[in-house]
Amino acid sequence: DGYIDFMEYVAALSLVLKGKVDQKLRWYFKLYDVDGNGCIDRGELLNIIKAIRAINRCNEAMTAEEFTNMVFDKIDINGDGELSLEEFMEGVQKDEVLLDILTRSLDLTHIVKLIQNDGKNPHAPEEAEEATQ
Repeated sequence: DGYIDFMEYVAALSLVLKGKVDQKLRWYFKLYDVDGNGCIDRGELLNIIKAIRAINRCNEAMTAEEFTNMVFDKIDINGDGELSLEEFMEGVQKDEVLLDILTRSLDLTHIVKLIQNDGKNPHAPEEAEEATQ
């Protein structure tokens, strides 16, 4: 329906944190398939990667554009500019680099730590100490 209720949020969080690789990849695919047509195009992937990086503060050396190009260069087998669920699942599972980057980009453990710490950054004292040195 275009909205996430609390139970959907908890289910997604649990899946991303504890799910098996194929379960995570199916969820990632649904996340990237913004228009719900069953395929991911470059624009969809690029926009979601940019949004995730803005929220999740990823420290990837590769830009979102470079990452998007790498994904399509590696796993768009038929070269149609779209990734089907099958292409995505098979391609990412066969490529450790892609799998690692996707997994890290959606790593939500810091959000769980914030929730457990009543919204306070559990690393704030360490970061403040490092900044003074």
